[in-house]
Amino acid sequence: MRLVPSIAACLLASLAPAFAQDSLPRPEPLFGGRVGDTWKESVPDYPKPVQAPAGAPNVLVILLDDTGFGHAATFGGAAQTPTLDRLAREGLRYNQFHTTALCSPTRAALLTGRNHHSVGSGVVIEMGTGFPGYTGIAPDAAAGLPEILRANGYATAAFGKWHNTPDAEISPAGPFDRWPTGRTWGFEYFYGFMNGESNQYYPSLYRGTTPVAAPKTPEQGYHLTEDIVDEAIGWLDRVNATNPSKPWFLYFAPGAIHAPHHAPQAYRDKYRGKFDAGWDRYREETFARQKQLGVIPADTVLTPRPAELPAWADQPEEARRVYARLMENYSGYLEHTDVEIGRLIAAIETSGKLDDTMVVYIVGDNGASGEGGLQGTVSEVASVNGIQLGLPGLLAKFDQIGGPETEPHVPAAWAWAADTPFKWTKQVASHFGGTRNPVVIRWPKGLAARGELRSQFHHVIDIAPTVLEAAHLPAPRTVNGVAQKPIEGVSMLYSFADRDTRSRRSVQYFEMMGNRAIYKDGWIASARHGRLPWQTAGAATGAFADDQWELYDLSTDFSQANDLAARYPDKVKEMQAAFMEEARKYNVLPLDDRLSERFDMSLRPNPLKGLTKMIYGPGVGGLNESATLNTHGVPFSITADVEIGPAGGDGVLAAMGGTTCGWTLYVKDGRPTFAYNFFAVEETTVASGAPLAPGKASIRVDVTPVAPSPGAAADVTLWVDGKQVASGRVPRTAPFRYSTEPFDVGRDSVSAVSNAYRSPFAFQGRIAQVAVEVR
Repeated sequence: MRLVPSIAACLLASLAPAFAQDSLPRPEPLFGGRVGDTWKESVPDYPKPVQAPAGAPNVLVILLDDTGFGHAATFGGAAQTPTLDRLAREGLRYNQFHTTALCSPTRAALLTGRNHHSVGSGVVIEMGTGFPGYTGIAPDAAAGLPEILRANGYATAAFGKWHNTPDAEISPAGPFDRWPTGRTWGFEYFYGFMNGESNQYYPSLYRGTTPVAAPKTPEQGYHLTEDIVDEAIGWLDRVNATNPSKPWFLYFAPGAIHAPHHAPQAYRDKYRGKFDAGWDRYREETFARQKQLGVIPADTVLTPRPAELPAWADQPEEARRVYARLMENYSGYLEHTDVEIGRLIAAIETSGKLDDTMVVYIVGDNGASGEGGLQGTVSEVASVNGIQLGLPGLLAKFDQIGGPETEPHVPAAWAWAADTPFKWTKQVASHFGGTRNPVVIRWPKGLAARGELRSQFHHVIDIAPTVLEAAHLPAPRTVNGVAQKPIEGVSMLYSFADRDTRSRRSVQYFEMMGNRAIYKDGWIASARHGRLPWQTAGAATGAFADDQWELYDLSTDFSQANDLAARYPDKVKEMQAAFMEEARKYNVLPLDDRLSERFDMSLRPNPLKGLTKMIYGPGVGGLNESATLNTHGVPFSITADVEIGPAGGDGVLAAMGGTTCGWTLYVKDGRPTFAYNFFAVEETTVASGAPLAPGKASIRVDVTPVAPSPGAAADVTLWVDGKQVASGRVPRTAPFRYSTEPFDVGRDSVSAVSNAYRSPFAFQGRIAQVAVEVR
């Protein structure tokens, strides 16, 4: 007897493409066989796994951090980038591709295909407010590209920097929906760090949602970029070994070359003397190389140095020596990163899958960063806190720049130079120094051109629709039962075949902390607003209505060099109106130029809000600083109830932060000790003169600021069983943030807060509990 599949099953099969478009995940397949009384009269029909469309490519998206248009050699810079060179020779270079001017907003836009304000990421997540464009919470109505691909048969993984989960949710309690492996984003696998930056030698790592330790120490040659390349290769090998026909989407986002700028010694030394001529000369030399390479038009004008940045010739000789060393290190960091990416490319090639892979190499999530201040720094987190260590602080660690002992950042003028030929830097969304980043795309199976340049105007939101079109997948109307916002990007696939075809992106707004611009039909109007990128506190910004708008005709002015606002005032008004139209459409309003005020965690949902005391058991550790009580600028105490055995009880009782900055309460040689590390510049230690006796003890330290201002000195009192045993004063405290390292009980899990011990220095006795209380 011939058996016919059910009508419902046939209908479902015929509607499969529609289901893929209309709803994800796809409906459960209906049983297409037949069930009789016994197996002999029955026909099986095993549920088939979801499969990607035939010909769907593997996709590797590489996103560097804080890299200027004029830094990589492939686009005229001085830092050698052999992997980027190769991919450019075998694919396409794009010289009018744009980002949002800041980290997490660019990443949210990239992974959703929507503008950053549309997905609540109008600014970095640590500065979120309660307005729709600024919550830091990606809505379920904007499901991530990896979730769409996963539901359509792709394997998905992310490695490196994340920075798209609200600060308060980076905790063991979650919720985990907005973690990389949560339903919003859709990665099946994640290995990397959650915050906006990481020490490359001492990272706070997660595998999935679980904190993990780095596999080696810096003394054993550890570097985070090398680690995540190893992990990415391992994941690819496992996928290819178990399901070689399954396409994959790999998002590789190293912390590089965001500060702290950490490069292996050989890469730092490779650039000795390369930048002795200074940033002004570097701009001229890079500009000439860019024209020679053809990555900028021959009639491009080199924009002048802003008056707010100093001339190299005006710097003292001693300063020039250390500034050049910071740039040598920064450039070595970029080359090291690119070489490591080359290892990943080589592994894909060895697997035989490189020609089936669309490689999208985005050289920066924004322009180079000027956040290191006018002099640069060897303690980047100190700079973020508004503390500049000055030239003496730089010279004191000259020989250690780029190593585990420092957290360097270049001076702002070097960032401007790395953004050649454009004006300004990261954060300044009004000008291309903040928003224009090189892109290289290689895909032999779908891209015939080799070594060519494309100059269509595009934005980071255009990557997601490009990948979907290449995979023959439409954007879904619903995901996990939630109606989806339309994809706001446009596919770049049309540009692959024709270098001269007209750009399909005719309008794009830009906005970051009040800096704003609008591109429309070949023109761009720009308004830089108030605060400079290296100013972290006390910077007046002025009224938005007082901002001076500039106007540029990009058809003849590649670098925004010739301001036409005075000549065409009506055009300026037209463009301003166009900006406001886009701003209302995409949740840009209200414009908000505050900086330090928006770091206040009370502006965002926080499960600890209103609490003044937390009690931690001995197994607690790896807590993100934002998942603990705030101990900046307020009186606080730490009380550890412990038991010392006959063998003694040395070790850490509680620690916050690491070698960058932080505090620690520990026992050494039996003596209770409190240490406060102020950005590796000075360490204050308050210790008991007598060792603890065996048995139970209650150890408490009180830290009391002497003034209500952020960063004020603080008095420290140490108690054992209710008796004062020591006191002292911390001359300076961290105003807003210690580091990217966690809070731990019973150990110091990543790098040591104090020079008096080596991590993890686990406590040898028994901890009953540790209480942290703010007053």
